Amino acid sequence: MVLRHPSLAVVIPALNEARRLPLLLADLQSGGNTLLEEIVVVDGGSLDGTASLAHLGGARVIRSTANRGRQLHCGVSVTTAPWLLLLHADARLPLGWEGKVQQAMGAAPASWYFDLGIAAAGLPLRLLEQAVRLRSRWRQLPYGDQGLLLPRALLERSGGIRPWPLMEDLDLIQRLRRQAPVRPLGSAIQVDGRRWKRHGVLGTARRNAALRRAWRRGCPPEDLARRYYR
Repeated sequence: MVLRHPSLAVVIPALNEARRLPLLLADLQSGGNTLLEEIVVVDGGSLDGTASLAHLGGARVIRSTANRGRQLHCGVSVTTAPWLLLLHADARLPLGWEGKVQQAMGAAPASWYFDLGIAAAGLPLRLLEQAVRLRSRWRQLPYGDQGLLLPRALLERSGGIRPWPLMEDLDLIQRLRRQAPVRPLGSAIQVDGRRWKRHGVLGTARRNAALRRAWRRGCPPEDLARRYYR
């Protein structure tokens, strides 16, 4: 008798990620044959061939405006698998990711995330990775660049993904953790280090903290996005 595992849909919002997205798609294709039902890339109007490369990499491509929350919402809405894995387009999955995901899918209902790894050298970044690890476990508060694995039923019960251009990840995880635990998968995803190189570790941390404070005070996500992407 062959046991069938629950199937998984991967949703990836993307905008001008032609250099990085193919590597993520290769990670998914190389390890997820027993799990993956579908990979959906939601392109936000890329000008660098991202959509074409995503199609060549085996993904289903749909179009949206450049708004990460709306892109995620659109991607989830066209899939049917009982489990979802939400990833940023500049991420790289660890070796053996499929085993960690499969194990999580067989556990009690929960949301799951990868630890953060940053693909750049330097002690400050290693310290940042450890700080993120502690925050994610202590507060059950991972951010969207760490990836999010969750049952579709849990996402629907929490109210779904709001079509916000920024803070959609914090908003979602705060609602999810009221429904079920938020747990680490036990391995690290690697994300591109460009934003930390551009602003520095402390500069990036101060900038992000200021945006979070403004959001908690009621600043609209659209205004925050204009500040973030300026």
